[in-house]
Amino acid sequence: MGRTKGAVSHRDRLIDELRADPRLATEYLKAAIEDEDPRVLLAALRTVVEARGMARVAEAARIPRESLYRALSPRGNPRLSTLFAIIKAAGFRIALSEGRRPAA
Repeated sequence: MGRTKGAVSHRDRLIDELRADPRLATEYLKAAIEDEDPRVLLAALRTVVEARGMARVAEAARIPRESLYRALSPRGNPRLSTLFAIIKAAGFRIALSEGRRPAA
């Protein structure tokens, strides 16, 4: 089965929606950071960065575009400093709040 004319992939539509609604992008990343698997956050961050423009974010983060793609790839393992630079360059900041305390 081929794609029907005019069909848009889920990913393309998500990127368009994230580009159009900054609050949606924030909530999308908040949901991803709650997941225990760090790959979920990397995938969500890559999607949001694609919506914001990979080249623009790479330039603002002062990292080569190829390094940005690699850091946010499924096999990526970015340094914390790189991750913070990407988040800031994409227009976000990280804030912490107290959550559930571990069982004693």
